[in-house]
Amino acid sequence: MRFVFKTSYDQDIDLLRHDRQRFWYGLLFVALLAAPWLLPDYWLAQLTFIFIYAIVAVGLMLLAGFTGQFSIGHAAFMGVGAYTEALLAARGWPFPVSLACSMALSAAVGVVVGLPALRVKGMYLGIATLSFGFIVEEVLARWESVTGGSAGQSVKPMTLFGWSLDSDRSFYFVCLVCMVVSTLAVLNLLRAPTGRAFVAIRDSEVSAQSMGIHLARYKSLSFAISAGLAGLGGALYAHKMTFISPDQFNLVQSIDLLLMVVIGGLGSVHGAFFGAVFLIGMPQVIALGKDLLPPAIGQATGLQAVVYGLVLISFVMFEPMGIHGRWLKIRTWLELYPFYRRGMFKRQKSFQKSDRLK
Repeated sequence: MRFVFKTSYDQDIDLLRHDRQRFWYGLLFVALLAAPWLLPDYWLAQLTFIFIYAIVAVGLMLLAGFTGQFSIGHAAFMGVGAYTEALLAARGWPFPVSLACSMALSAAVGVVVGLPALRVKGMYLGIATLSFGFIVEEVLARWESVTGGSAGQSVKPMTLFGWSLDSDRSFYFVCLVCMVVSTLAVLNLLRAPTGRAFVAIRDSEVSAQSMGIHLARYKSLSFAISAGLAGLGGALYAHKMTFISPDQFNLVQSIDLLLMVVIGGLGSVHGAFFGAVFLIGMPQVIALGKDLLPPAIGQATGLQAVVYGLVLISFVMFEPMGIHGRWLKIRTWLELYPFYRRGMFKRQKSFQKSDRLK
């Protein structure tokens, strides 16, 4: 395991702790910059979807993983951002302005939805957010004069300073920039007093309140930031799909988003990206593996749902920390081999089991 001896304040506040992290993240960033010229159009589109869902996952991770407020209706915030972007783009608004308006409106709706979080939590908060998701889906389907109703609505290509960003390559770079900026903003927020207040609320609301943390203010702020990032992802999703309808932001989408952060690893920004890769990559793996299965299984209509359910149950039972937690253990084993001890994570496992019994 690597331990860094810090000798300056600048080193203490640095996002990247040592040179090896700088090397690997730099190499990853260079690979992402070169991806449009190296990948076919199909895989470039899948990578763009990963960026979009990673933005939403980072916001949901801030809410669920760092503040402890679960939402089962997060797709509704994506829908608000998507339809706001579609309406403003149809009226010729510049992309940066329409994108900011989509985020602002989604954040405002998030504050309203976060009001029940001031009095309820856990399962009851999930039911409240689930009800909100049903309400938004119904409004999008019934308000035909604005949203087009169940027939849906087409989305015009985005324009930036007179340039039409309608090519896959240009849109890829827009999503990449939005993802990087959103991630850096959340990382810096978590290191600020606001982020530490979020974590204190997650660990113990009574202790946080006794330390002077205003629960209502910070819970509402967490919902607003998470909803704003979901609105950003929804706006980019609308431009990527070029056509949106209410059934794209239903309960199944909300469950997929929650599944994304749980499997990725709650309480970790890395887990949001692992979850986004899982959400986009798993259907591709299932599609490629159908030919290797017997026809009765490979052609079954509910195969993807069954695989998702088995994977979720496996992670909850055997790896509560998700893909990121498993990666930490693999990395520790590689760094300490052959001195790795089997009981190294025993206390961590027993804590997770006791935490699930609460």
